[in-house]
Amino acid sequence: MTDDSEEYLREAIALAYANAEKGGRPFGAVIVRDGQVVAKAANDISATGDPTSHAELNAIRLASQSLGPDLSGCAVFASGHPCPMCMAAMRLAGIGAVTYAYSNEDGEAHGLSTAAIYEDLAKPFAEQKMEIRHLPVRLAGLPDLYAGWRQRQR
Repeated sequence: MTDDSEEYLREAIALAYANAEKGGRPFGAVIVRDGQVVAKAANDISATGDPTSHAELNAIRLASQSLGPDLSGCAVFASGHPCPMCMAAMRLAGIGAVTYAYSNEDGEAHGLSTAAIYEDLAKPFAEQKMEIRHLPVRLAGLPDLYAGWRQRQR
């Protein structure tokens, strides 16, 4: 965590306030690398109708435009507790740290908690609310999808 963590969190919260004032959801995120803000964004679900348009994902998309897909060395500062989708995206992007201001407990009474999703995802697939199936279909006459991809990468 940097010495400026509270400053970055205040910036994320200010984005969330501004977004809520425009009719959006109260979430903002700031991405920092080496003490420099590289991206910041708000939640755009209300504006776009896209349920994945979370502040953290929007900030990752912006940061990736200038830094590329590897965001190693970056930290995310979020107004609220990032959902599992955003946490997974941050890990896949190589982000090494996340700090948030409002917890799932803070959001619970307002319908802004993702704690139930975290709880469901912790269960084995067969016990989760969403049906999850593995059906190993392959296309005849074509090389294995993954092996073919790997071969083209060399």
